Amino acid sequence: MQEGRGGFLNSLSGRFLLLTIGFVMLAEVLIFVPSIARFRADYLMARLEKAQIASLAQIAAQDMVTPELEAELLANAEVFNIVLRRDEFRQLVLSSPIPSPVTNDYDLRMAGPLTLIKDAAAVLLDNDNHVIRVIGNPTLDAGILIEITLQSAPLRAAMVEYGLRILLLSALISVVTAALLFVAVRKLLVLPIRRVVLHMQAYAQAPEDARRVIEPTASVTELRLAEEALQSLQTQLTSALRQRERLAQLGGAVSKISHDLRNIMTSAQLFADRLEGSTDPTVARFVPKLVGSITRAVNLTEATLAFGKAEEPPPRLIRFVILGLVQEVMEAEGLGPDGPIQALIDINPALSVRADHEQLFRVLSNLVRNARQALEAQGGGGTIEVSAGENEAEWWLRVGDTGPGLPVKAREHLFSPFQGGARRGGTGLGLAIAAELVRGHGGRLDLARSDDAGTEFMIHLPKGGVSVDPL
Repeated sequence: MQEGRGGFLNSLSGRFLLLTIGFVMLAEVLIFVPSIARFRADYLMARLEKAQIASLAQIAAQDMVTPELEAELLANAEVFNIVLRRDEFRQLVLSSPIPSPVTNDYDLRMAGPLTLIKDAAAVLLDNDNHVIRVIGNPTLDAGILIEITLQSAPLRAAMVEYGLRILLLSALISVVTAALLFVAVRKLLVLPIRRVVLHMQAYAQAPEDARRVIEPTASVTELRLAEEALQSLQTQLTSALRQRERLAQLGGAVSKISHDLRNIMTSAQLFADRLEGSTDPTVARFVPKLVGSITRAVNLTEATLAFGKAEEPPPRLIRFVILGLVQEVMEAEGLGPDGPIQALIDINPALSVRADHEQLFRVLSNLVRNARQALEAQGGGGTIEVSAGENEAEWWLRVGDTGPGLPVKAREHLFSPFQGGARRGGTGLGLAIAAELVRGHGGRLDLARSDDAGTEFMIHLPKGGVSVDPL
């Protein structure tokens, strides 16, 4: 698998390696700055201690210290002058000529961490050689204070040498730490993630092949959960694809025999129509049942073919008054206010919706027809009511009846094709197609209520379009 279009540095491994090196180096810098400041303070304290020893030797044997010995003591301490204060008076114990005036004074007695860091940075950034004065406390309470003068160049050279050693060690630690972290993260995270990606790519090439479904093996909890979720998704998708393939094969087979089957059923219907004129009482009694069976078979064949084509065009949204459409549906179903099945319409004459006129007609026709057939099946009259309204977000239409309600089994798969219809003997295609048409409008078709008092469907059509937030 390739690391990425931009190379290794754009991969997860490369980015993590850079971040690791950067953070380790930052940590080393945070350690280096106080370390170099501490080294400078220790360097100056060492010079103060050597100067104190030289001054005590001078005080102990004043008459015995020759100018040559005094120069040797100062050279050993690497200073020019030594001032020791043992009581109220300052005493110049040892001295030698100073090559230039003193430019800076540093008092180590009260210097805090920030002061030490600032003074160390000033020494490193100054390439010139200056004479500086350093003040400190004598060791073992051998006096009140001690002062020395020395050159800054040796101090800076020692600090640079120490700093280079620290930087080299820091670089080595950074490389080793980054390498160890890189190997660990690559093994624990990057390789398992890459494995998931490879499985996804392999599955995408042949999603119908169940062997390509991922098997969770990750030891990290989060990755394990991701693999299990991907396994569940791939398993469901493979099953859905297999079912879709079988349905496609079934649709192809039905399409091949549709013409001959329709001709056969039409011929049978014509013969049955001729039998209706027979005077034989037995024939007259069975002909209506035969005609009804043939009619149902023809309708089932045509509905199956129409659903199998799946060629519903996208809705052509126009603005129109909904009352006129509902009245057309009622007239097409032969319903009115004076028949055994009463049709009630409760819609504001000025209410208009934005939808596909023909598709919404088909949806309402299906709902009203189902309601009419349910009322007719119970052997009595009833009422079918269609109402509509709107709010800020949507238009809604309600189709209700006073029928016996839907069977429990029908409610479980109400909008699924071939899994039970709203009435006995139905295929369920009508409601499935109606729900699909409403979804094409961005809306939904719901069963609001179904009990002994009747059934009620709700159609929801959104007013606004789909909004996409900018990235």
